[in-house]
Parts: sequence; C-alpha cells; structure tokens
Amino acid sequence: MTTAPWRGFASDNYAGIHPEVLEAIGRANAGHQVAYGDDDVTAALSDAVKDLFGSRASVFPVFNGTGANVVALQAMTRRWEAVVCATTAHVNVDEGGAPEHGAGLKLWTIPTADGKLSPALIDTQAWGFGDVHRAQPGAVTITQSTELGTVYSPGEIAAIADHAHGLGMSVHVDGARLANAAAALGTGFREFTTDAGVDVVSFGGTKNGIMLGEAVVVLNPEAAPGVDFLRKSSMQLASKMRFVSAQLLALLTDDLWLRNAGHANAMAARLDALVRGIPGVQVVRPVQANAVFAILPADVTARLQERFRFYTWDQVTGEVRWMCSWDTTDDDVTGFASAIAEEMSLSR
Repeated sequence: MTTAPWRGFASDNYAGIHPEVLEAIGRANAGHQVAYGDDDVTAALSDAVKDLFGSRASVFPVFNGTGANVVALQAMTRRWEAVVCATTAHVNVDEGGAPEHGAGLKLWTIPTADGKLSPALIDTQAWGFGDVHRAQPGAVTITQSTELGTVYSPGEIAAIADHAHGLGMSVHVDGARLANAAAALGTGFREFTTDAGVDVVSFGGTKNGIMLGEAVVVLNPEAAPGVDFLRKSSMQLASKMRFVSAQLLALLTDDLWLRNAGHANAMAARLDALVRGIPGVQVVRPVQANAVFAILPADVTARLQERFRFYTWDQVTGEVRWMCSWDTTDDDVTGFASAIAEEMSLSR
C-alpha cells in the first residue's frame, strides 16, 4: 500500500535523495570492484577530501553519524580518558549511549546557552589531570552547526583548538551539518577545520541529500591512530564501500554540498522571516543554519502536529524545532507559515 508524498519540518533526515546522488550510485554499479574500500570510487573520494581539507586528510566512510562519532572518539582517546562536550551534544543526548557502551567513553558535559563551547567553558570540565580518581579529559568534541542551530566562527574554533591542545587534548568536530555551517559562513570546510587546528571531523552527508553514509575525516594522523581497525571492530566497515563512497563523492562534486546546504539554510531564513510576523510566535534562537526554534502555545503545537511532522524540543517551555532540507520548497515554507498563522488565530 502506498501513500501520497507528504512534506514536513521534523528533520533533514526525512528528506529524499538528491538525483545526482542516485545517478552516482547507478554509475558505481557497473562491473565488479575490490571490496572494503580498495575501489576506484573510494580512491576518487580520497582525492576530493584532500582537495577540500588539505593534503594530510584521510577519509574513512562509515554507515551513519553515530558510527562516525564513536569510531573517531575511540581513536582519539585512551581507555582512561574522557570526552568534553556540550550537554546538548548529539553524542550525549541522541546516540543511545553508544559512546559509553560502544566506545567505553566517559562524557564530561557542560551546559551552554547556545550549544557552543568556549575555552572558558571547557575549563569547567578540563581539570583533574593526573588524578587517578577522575576520568582524564582527552578530547573535546563540538558540533558544527550545533544542535541548537548556531554556527561557530573559524576564530571560535581556532581558540578552542589552541586551548585544548595546550591542555594536551585533541579536538573533534561532529559535522553532521558541516555543509550547512560552511554555507552559512561563506567559506570552504578547511577554513574552520584544518586551518583552525581541528584534528578529526565526522563529516555528514545523510542530512544533506545522500541516502546513507558519513565519513570520519582525519586531519591530524597523530591524533587518531587506528581508525581503519576501529571502523571494522565498530561494525562500520562496508564491504561494498564504493556505494557509500559514490554518494559522498557526488556530494563533493560540482559543489552539490553547497547547493543543497545553501538552499536548506535559505528556506530556514525564509521561514524565520514569515513566522516572526505572526502574533504570539516567539523565535527564541538565532537562525544561522537550517533550523528554526520557536515557542508556541501547547494547543497550537498539538493541532499543527496533526497536520505537519515536527518535534517538540522542550516540553516544559513549549519550544519546538523546525528543520529545513535540501528539498524544502518555497511552497512548503509558505504553506507551513500560513498553517501556523491559522492555528495561532484559533488560540487567541
């Protein structure tokens, strides 16, 4: 049984696959290729990653973002070490305990107002070095763009990297929406990763138009040894890797990553502009990438969620999250904003 296509604002994971990605999968399907990453497509992906991140960069395709984070953070830490992150970090709240169960990591979490860490905030957990009773801070992970839709500047990331390295810690970026951050900043990836001193990136593709697949991108090999072995033992090594690599390569070809992310960001900005004009709607966070956070009356949220899929972010405050995607249209945004206005008028 099939149902009519529908549109929503719950997550960029809900969006379909970009046609250029589907075409790339089809091209990769010709003939036989060596398994486990020794194929021509993965070699081409490696070259593309070096072009965008620098000559020392190496890429390790994996199945999903949680897998990328778990593999990366395992490689960056020793058994007695911990990872410092924001309380809102995906590794802390949305990975089912995988960093703890899968990687055996302790997470030292830090409350933030906007999802962003700073050297001063890091210092609230980066202490106790040499104390055998405390899990030793070994790495910092930040998310770009953050779970709250905010974007670090290259200078902010460089300050974090300088500070963390001075403490003997390495720096990881959860880049599930790295493309959205780059589009928002108007830069390439290198300017706020490699050039800012980041050691390892979890590079996202699923939220930006591919079917499945992310990648661990190692920028500093000394900071993350053994990724190839950890990828296998963490069940993230694809046998027919060319089909994962083909999708990521398509994303990095002809600026598809930028076209998709830029469009998603633009749709979020348009939605932000429209809903700010609706009496009673409070947009409560800066709209810097492809997310809009707002507070609505509970009855309005309930009625809207019968018509459109989106998530309640905070049950206590009534904050909701609306995500735009590479395939969100002007009509989607206009129709949703009109529905919000309609439901708000019934609440007065």
